[in-house]
Amino acid sequence: MNMLRYIAKRIVISIPVLIGITAILFVMLNVIPGDPVALMMKEHVSEDVIARVRAQMHLDDPAIVRYFRFVVGAIQGDFGISYKLKRPVTGLILQAFPNTMILAVSAALFSWIIGIPAGIFSAVKQYSWTDNFFMGFSLLGVSMPIFWSALLMQYIFALKLRWLPVSGFYGWKYVIMPAIVLGWSSAGVIARLTRSSLLEVMRHDYIRTARAKGVKELPVIMGHALKNSLLPVVTIMAIQVASLLSGAVITESVFGIPGVGRIAVNAIQSRDMPLLQGSILFATVLVIAGNLVADILYSFLDPRIRYEMQES
Repeated sequence: MNMLRYIAKRIVISIPVLIGITAILFVMLNVIPGDPVALMMKEHVSEDVIARVRAQMHLDDPAIVRYFRFVVGAIQGDFGISYKLKRPVTGLILQAFPNTMILAVSAALFSWIIGIPAGIFSAVKQYSWTDNFFMGFSLLGVSMPIFWSALLMQYIFALKLRWLPVSGFYGWKYVIMPAIVLGWSSAGVIARLTRSSLLEVMRHDYIRTARAKGVKELPVIMGHALKNSLLPVVTIMAIQVASLLSGAVITESVFGIPGVGRIAVNAIQSRDMPLLQGSILFATVLVIAGNLVADILYSFLDPRIRYEMQES
């Protein structure tokens, strides 16, 4: 019951966040210059035709009316009809979401497989060349812009070496480069967090006691220190999955992946407000859900948080 109460509390707290985001999003999209109706017209038409189409699309309604129409529809899972594609926005997002999910999960797996071992080696070999190499590599991943690393990998592995396809999304080979590009920065964050957390745990008294009893270094690290040091790492891993799901805009655009991020970019270019509003709000819900999952995982892994929940 305490866990259910905690989850319900977190969901209730998220409601004002969603309302604020929808308001900011609606205002920002309505102050962007450009007429979506004029952009949809492929050739010059009269002002009367444009005015008639605007009336049919309810774009002449007051802003407050259009905002509440959007909110009510979003609550029901209906984000409206795309101005350009003439299809329900919800269907377009759900059609593109599996591609984004495959990319995000692949990037997350890459970041975990690379980041956690790199952080462990760096902590065990603190201030050695191994530590400097892994931390330098992780810093490069965090610092390098995604579009630049994507173009660089395309040039090397697709154009020069011809090991991988340059773009598209037609099989597992098409996932490798985008997953590495998207997961590199996350791997750097996980590596640095794993290193700092493990170094902090290794300074505790029970670690020194285990060493004094003659326990070998590998069992001390893997059996005692690592378990407690991974608590903050697991939390950030859960948050990163949601962030990767919602933040794959640049990667999908560079590699031509038909995902939610690419939908958002196309919606910006055509000023397709229903499609853009729906995709951004969908990404926001994913981030909030990821934070909720991270909090729940942390409460399961850390007995102190479970005790505080029981006390409350």
